[in-house]
Amino acid sequence: MEALGALGINGPFLLSQIVNFLILFLALRFLLWKPMLKMLNERKQRIAQGLEDAEQARKDRERAQAEYEERIKQAEQEREKILSKAAEEAEQAKAEALAQARAQAERIVAEGKEAVERERQQMLAELRSQVAALSIAAANKLIGEALDEQRQRRLIDEFFSGIKAGRVLVLEEQELEQVKADGLTALVTSALPLTEEEQKAVSSSLAEELGQELTTEFRIDPAILGGLIIRLGDKVIDGSVGGRLEALRESLL
Repeated sequence: MEALGALGINGPFLLSQIVNFLILFLALRFLLWKPMLKMLNERKQRIAQGLEDAEQARKDRERAQAEYEERIKQAEQEREKILSKAAEEAEQAKAEALAQARAQAERIVAEGKEAVERERQQMLAELRSQVAALSIAAANKLIGEALDEQRQRRLIDEFFSGIKAGRVLVLEEQELEQVKADGLTALVTSALPLTEEEQKAVSSSLAEELGQELTTEFRIDPAILGGLIIRLGDKVIDGSVGGRLEALRESLL
């Protein structure tokens, strides 16, 4: 203290000032410095948390943007798929509609052709029938006018000449057996009355052809125009002019 006093320093006062400073320092440290440091630390933490939150927000925003862009991309792809599928379905529907329309048109054309062909065939059949009827009518008239008695006799001779020459088959073997079993009876139809000699000649020719005597009945039918029609049981040998005209008519139809 004396040394301090020699220097002109009040020792007790200096000591008291040092003590006061220490007290003030300790007071400030505990009452102001620590709260201030705590506040600064808390602020620093808040700033760091804010920066971290901001970074996280940025990352979240970028992730959300990426997800948004990905969804947009997926939506575009889905839209393209839908449009492509719709276009394909529309094209398929168009193709099916065209195919159906084409098939229907072809069916209508085919049905029309069939109808026209049926109508044509019907007209031709009717025309053939009319022509045949007119031809046969004209032939009947001409033949009826032209067949005199001499020509009628010649037709009968030609008929039996055809039997003898084998051009006219009277009965098959099986038919002959059946006629024999039922009893040999012949019904001979002519356009003109046959003389007794002609009737005997017809019966003789038939018996010779059949190889057995038979009963012969004669009848007259001017409608056959000429020649003979011989019926043996169910067998009919038509050598008449009318039969030939009927065969001609059928060939014209």
